[in-house]
Amino acid sequence: MLEEQNNEPKRKYEWLSKWANMTGERARIDAKVNNTYIVYEKGGKLVKEFPNGDIVPLKKDSES
Repeated sequence: MLEEQNNEPKRKYEWLSKWANMTGERARIDAKVNNTYIVYEKGGKLVKEFPNGDIVPLKKDSES
């Protein structure tokens, strides 16, 4: 029973969307403090986001 509003599905439990967003923001903050990157899915592919804002595709082990 998802309703689309502004191209975002409306969840049955709205707090879940807010919690997921807050978790992502916390990961960005931790990555910046520890000078590392976060990995997430964007456009169906895994990407790395660095503290300086650079986003690069994550390479598979078989790729060089």
